[in-house]
Amino acid sequence: MKAHVRTTLRWLLAVAYGYAGWRHLATPEPFLAITPPWVPEPRLIVAATGIAEIAGAVGLMIPRLRKAAGWGLALYALCVWPANLHHALANVAIGGATLGWGYHAPRLAAQPLIIWWALWASGAIDWPFARRS
Repeated sequence: MKAHVRTTLRWLLAVAYGYAGWRHLATPEPFLAITPPWVPEPRLIVAATGIAEIAGAVGLMIPRLRKAAGWGLALYALCVWPANLHHALANVAIGGATLGWGYHAPRLAAQPLIIWWALWASGAIDWPFARRS
């Protein structure tokens, strides 16, 4: 795969995570609504996840931090999966509206792709595009 594709996807991921992190901090209510009830200190957790997203986005842009940021964002995506699952199964309303399985099923199914994307875009892994010797 061409290096410019990896670079473009890394920038896209950084922008997405940077924006999501900002949203976690600026408007935490939707994220608080989907936080499972067993999560302690939900307001603190939502703020921490916003900071983690922003830090990961910045880390993707710094070559010496890039792989660590990729691993961190992959782990982050894995750790927020329960909130996405809770959102779907509890049919949590955000702003008075609920989202059906047309939203939730692709979102949940995309989580492994998002994890892979963070790892591949950061250069932490090359799979499945590694050249065979």
